[in-house]
Amino acid sequence: MKPKAISFVAKSGTGKTTLLEKVIAALKARGYRVGVVKHDAHRFDIDHPGKDSHRLTAAGADTMLICSSEKLAVVKQHTVAPTIEELLPAYFFDVDIVLTEGFKQSSLPKIELYRRERSGTLLCRGQEHDPTLVAVASDTALELDVPVLDLNNAGEVADFIEANLLK
Repeated sequence: MKPKAISFVAKSGTGKTTLLEKVIAALKARGYRVGVVKHDAHRFDIDHPGKDSHRLTAAGADTMLICSSEKLAVVKQHTVAPTIEELLPAYFFDVDIVLTEGFKQSSLPKIELYRRERSGTLLCRGQEHDPTLVAVASDTALELDVPVLDLNNAGEVADFIEANLLK
């Protein structure tokens, strides 16, 4: 079963992570199980030199999983990054909704964040017209072909997600 998902996209510094933190809390308060995927265009490392898990990965393990009584983490080596469409069914089969940060090029429905002081243009409505854009969360009034939500009202954004993806 493919989980329901929506991607939050914006130019860097617009407040994606801050809004996501609040939307996650709002959806959790409503009883939903929430997954999150953060796209990182740079190289990152969750494992650290000197730790046993890092040593096992460095030794050549293609997949390394570390597990405790509270959480688990998987490190999978790959030569080509999997698409979000591949990641969702593989890792998020046990949640009601997956919120992603980034993945501008994916086929997921998108909410674009727009902050007037940050940029004069939208990513999904400007030079390019992204048909997967379902709403814009903005700090200013905009005339668009999709709903415009209040960027500073995470409850309103959660309401939109609940009404359009979870009902």
